[in-house]
Amino acid sequence: MSRQLTLDLTTPPAHSRADFLPAAANESALAALDAPQDWPQGRMLLIGPEGAGKSHMAAFWAAENGARRIKAAALRPEMADHLVAESGALVVEDADRAGRAAGAEQALFHLWNLCGPRDCLLLLTARSAPRDWGLLLPDLRSRMDAMPQVRLGPPDEALLSAVLVKLFSDRQLSVSSELIEWLVLHMDRDLGQARRLVAAMDRAAMATKGPVTRRIAVELLDKLARSDA
Repeated sequence: MSRQLTLDLTTPPAHSRADFLPAAANESALAALDAPQDWPQGRMLLIGPEGAGKSHMAAFWAAENGARRIKAAALRPEMADHLVAESGALVVEDADRAGRAAGAEQALFHLWNLCGPRDCLLLLTARSAPRDWGLLLPDLRSRMDAMPQVRLGPPDEALLSAVLVKLFSDRQLSVSSELIEWLVLHMDRDLGQARRLVAAMDRAAMATKGPVTRRIAVELLDKLARSDA
């Protein structure tokens, strides 16, 4: 049964541990996050492509460890001492964007130096390795390069299928298992593309006041593939 699509009924993404989808692609990363007592000097860098689940993992890890979460681009040097003093754990997301934000590099450098002596766990997330962040501070580059890392791998078919189901569910969209299977077979194994595709399908269905169909999927998958090329 189709819903009446006069309003955007999208619900916030579910980011609890119960909503996380364990799979081979994230097994090692999940194990590392569950053992912060083993992190060298209490620091860890979680690397994965767009949509791979970094924010989801950071959200439930922060909730379970009483950590403050902040985007790297929002960091400023004068914030470092307060952030570390506020709790015993800190998550800095999108650390790969620190090199393009005023004051963020200096703040991240201060956080690195403060967290160890104060026994504050520090979890960073990024889409790429530190060598690709465009960092200008040599001391920060060397520390980021030496930071222990864990990576999220590419999704298999089972994980991509489960993620698609969750993305549609987050938007209160009911789709058939046949459509999910078709999408898995015809799209890239790219969770970022999955998120963009589901959002586009939702908008298309709202515009036509009808259900999500394979025809919509075919048209939008082709457009997304061309825009991602």
